[in-house]
Amino acid sequence: MKTILLIEDNRDLRENISEMLDLAGYKTETASNGKLGLEKAQTLMPDLIICDVMMPVLDGFSVLRILSNNSVTAGIPFIFLTAKAEKTDFRKGMSLGADDYITKPFDESDLLNAVELRLKKIELAKHAEEDSAFHDFTSFFNDKEELEELKELSKNFDTKEFRKKEIVFTEGSHCNGLYYIQKGKIKTYKTNDDGKEYITGLHKEGDFLGYVALLENTPHTEGAEALDEAEISIIPKQDFLKLVYNNAEVSHKFIRMLSHNLKEKEERLLALAYNSVRQRVAEALIQLQDKYQNNPKEKFSIAFTREDLANMVGTATESLIRTLSDFKEEGAIEIHGSTIGIKDKAKLERIIA
Repeated sequence: MKTILLIEDNRDLRENISEMLDLAGYKTETASNGKLGLEKAQTLMPDLIICDVMMPVLDGFSVLRILSNNSVTAGIPFIFLTAKAEKTDFRKGMSLGADDYITKPFDESDLLNAVELRLKKIELAKHAEEDSAFHDFTSFFNDKEELEELKELSKNFDTKEFRKKEIVFTEGSHCNGLYYIQKGKIKTYKTNDDGKEYITGLHKEGDFLGYVALLENTPHTEGAEALDEAEISIIPKQDFLKLVYNNAEVSHKFIRMLSHNLKEKEERLLALAYNSVRQRVAEALIQLQDKYQNNPKEKFSIAFTREDLANMVGTATESLIRTLSDFKEEGAIEIHGSTIGIKDKAKLERIIA
């Protein structure tokens, strides 16, 4: 059972919210002011904190600031609860690392949905590391160096060069082989009837493309386009299928990759359904860093068009630009022309956690 700490100075509201959470299956601990709440947070280490902003002794902003500066409590999801809806208060809370901001009065469903989403995203984050290496070509072949079939297959690659913005394959086209990215960055995407594009994935050197269509024996369900100059090797369809059917280890590897692919898309659908634009933009920026940063010790920056980033987030370009401006003012990112640099990844992570 998940434990939620509720810090609220209004007795009636505190009791009502506590009852809501108890009925929803959570264990609820309460505190009547910020000082008591801070002490309970450091002692109980709850799974999530809901905190009023305006309180005696210690206000909500101070509570969050102290918890965020403590490495032990910094990762606890934090939802602000307030009767004040001014933009300055909202931005102050988000800049301190709040995960959500609920304005009184609110519906019970709004509060419970926010709580459920925060807790679910924490659980997903715990499993992210174990799923992170499924698409890496180098480790795939290094793990299977003893397999002569793979060694022989690697000699048969036909390599093709692609210019920036050149189409690799189109949605609905016939799949002729397994694509392996030797060099460059590739995006996969889907389009609706009006031609509006949504980016479904980002790929780099060492990634596979097209294996879903091959294994399911269907046309490509999404298109692929080069984000910069790229080189892609194509393993003929029959050679790939022969290897999968005849080698259980290779077959199992690609089944795991399919499973990861499905899970990743489910998580993105969840984010589209419940996350704010701020959260989706922060998540997209972190995804870009995780995918394309070559040296973790160096500050990350990438030239990425605003249109592509908006298509990745699933929002209008104008909304994206406003959100990027907010992130820049809050010190999370820096912007130089089309290049976006991440200054404080922890701030972005607190937004999406």
